[in-house]
Amino acid sequence: DPIRLVCCTLSMLSLSCGGDIKAKTCSDVRQAYTAKGFSLVNVPHQEMSGEHLRVCPQGYTCCTSDMEEKLGQQSKLEFENLVEDTSQSLRTTLVSRHQQFDEFFLELLDNGEKSLNNMFTRTYGKLYMQNSELFQDLFTELKRYYTGGNVNLEEMLNDFWSRLLERMFQLLNSQYHFTDDYLECVSKYTDQLKPFGDVPRKLKAQVTRAFIAARTFVQGLMVGREVANRVAKVNVAPACIRALTKMLYCPYCRGLPGLKPCHNYCHNVMRGCLANQADLDPEWNLFIDAMLLVADRLEGPFNIEAIMEPIDVKISEAIMTMQDNSMTVSAKVFQGCGQPKPSGMGSSRSARGISDVFNARFRPYSPEERPTTAAGTSLDRLRTVWRTMQHSVLDIKKKLKQSKRFWSNLPDEICIKDKLTESDEEQCWNSHAKARYFPEVVKDGLTNQLNNPEVAVDITRPDTLIRQQIMTLRVMTNKLRNAYNGNDIFFQDSSKSAALCSKRYPVLSVVALPGPIGNRALFSLLCSTRAHRE
Repeated sequence: DPIRLVCCTLSMLSLSCGGDIKAKTCSDVRQAYTAKGFSLVNVPHQEMSGEHLRVCPQGYTCCTSDMEEKLGQQSKLEFENLVEDTSQSLRTTLVSRHQQFDEFFLELLDNGEKSLNNMFTRTYGKLYMQNSELFQDLFTELKRYYTGGNVNLEEMLNDFWSRLLERMFQLLNSQYHFTDDYLECVSKYTDQLKPFGDVPRKLKAQVTRAFIAARTFVQGLMVGREVANRVAKVNVAPACIRALTKMLYCPYCRGLPGLKPCHNYCHNVMRGCLANQADLDPEWNLFIDAMLLVADRLEGPFNIEAIMEPIDVKISEAIMTMQDNSMTVSAKVFQGCGQPKPSGMGSSRSARGISDVFNARFRPYSPEERPTTAAGTSLDRLRTVWRTMQHSVLDIKKKLKQSKRFWSNLPDEICIKDKLTESDEEQCWNSHAKARYFPEVVKDGLTNQLNNPEVAVDITRPDTLIRQQIMTLRVMTNKLRNAYNGNDIFFQDSSKSAALCSKRYPVLSVVALPGPIGNRALFSLLCSTRAHRE
């Protein structure tokens, strides 16, 4: 009958209403919330109406405004840690290999100097010891170049051979007195007379190529490390924090604290938050390619160990060539610079000259007769170190290859299934509920975020820090490519040229932001590039 039907309907409605009124418990949320280290004060025991929520869905909720804010801060912190942790392996590799290669090359230089000092003391005795600062200066300048000093290797090596010619010319013609002006005239004949044979030309080519490659490679490792460290410290925009909160902690507010985000949902959030980092990738990949090319040089023709170990034998060979050609060299110098005045020493000394003493007592070691004292043993040990280093070159090449596309792959590395995201596409958080996520995954990079459904990215405002790092990598890649071809880039610290450039191209002084290469290097490169185009 109609009355009975109305009663049943009212009864069912009251049961239904009663079911809605009886709110769900928030015990799981309270447990998960406190596990994150937060206080349970003011955390509800049962779901309540969610009109106060600003980020999460405004249905029935276990979150207060204070909880939502704290979970937002937690999302930012966890995201920063995720990026740092995911890039930790790359950054650690660059730090350790930079230190390893740097220590090796410095040890190689020290060892080369000790070996030369030991051999020349035994071979040339007092004559070497009286002129040892000439050779010490050579190694000091090589070290200064390697450690980043503004040294022109070619000029420095030319200067070494000129000074050595002056010293030897005086020793071989000790019966004469030479003024500073006369010795300056002598040094001008270095190229023309080739008193040391072909050794200076060959050694200069080998040393410059090897040292340019070694220094630039180690600089590259340092720059890679600095860039990775800077980029790993992400600048988290407010829109990104909202998206992260919605993805990581809105399930808490819906009473589902154990629910992980859907895989594609995570991808869209991370690609939005890491859009600027992905834009670093093209320049990073070019930088890695250039590093691999220079690593090939270090293994092969620009092998610094092959230069440093026999440098003492090569210089000694040059000295002997000078002694053998001393009569011809002296005659041509006297013809070009004039007849020097006698020194006034005794006739017997004057008649013999020091060349007789050289020829009678001193001779260079052949490789088989190399000293087997401490320096020799040290070189044997260094050969073992070099073999280890060759394995290290192979190792760093492998690691560098693995780091290609690192920054654009960062969202993939973070959104690993079963770790951060749910593998079951039907049983995951899709930003509103436990269900499938339907939107497509956007492409990486800033310009592709215009249609990102999860993060509101302002594509008109690129991250300044990332742009700096892109420019830093560009400068370093240019240096590496030059080093591969055996060329060096000299960034002269000239305030005058910088002022002229700044006056001519004022916009460049704004673009040249500070970085690990330094302002002047970047400014000089930009300036010279602009001038070359014009």
